[in-house]
Amino acid sequence: MTKLNQHKKLWIMAAALLLIVAAAAIIFYAAGHGRLILSNASTGKVYAEYTVGDGDTFSVGFVHSVNKSPLIDYYTLKPDGIYVEKTVYYGFGAGVQTELEDGQTLEYGDDGSMIVSGFDKRMDNLIYFVGTVSDHTLTINDGEGISLRDLCGRNAEVRFSYKHFLRL
Repeated sequence: MTKLNQHKKLWIMAAALLLIVAAAAIIFYAAGHGRLILSNASTGKVYAEYTVGDGDTFSVGFVHSVNKSPLIDYYTLKPDGIYVEKTVYYGFGAGVQTELEDGQTLEYGDDGSMIVSGFDKRMDNLIYFVGTVSDHTLTINDGEGISLRDLCGRNAEVRFSYKHFLRL
């Protein structure tokens, strides 16, 4: 093999390796990203969008309108949508879950909370009605709480959706 052919072969191998590394980087960077979108359930007006990714979590906390105790719903983002994972209650009463379904568990937190988990249920139409007396608070990945009353207004009918995409 001539020196020219050896250099040509090395250049081809180097280019192929570079393409493989670049493709792996693009796949790693692009996979599993999306937007958590909060919109008006009636009009479709978008209140806010947040950059999130598969496996990210968010919660919505509020004071239950009937039993007047705090309640927090926890969700996980997966490529095909939003999944409810657990609910934390601080008091029983009308409108809160009183029986466990198959696969669900009840634990008690150190703060006296009741934690029902094991839902893993996709929520295709997740809507919250923002309170007039008490606020609803959105927390993404254990970040700072976001007031839905300030963001969307009192009595807003807020739809949560997850748009999964490849970021290239």
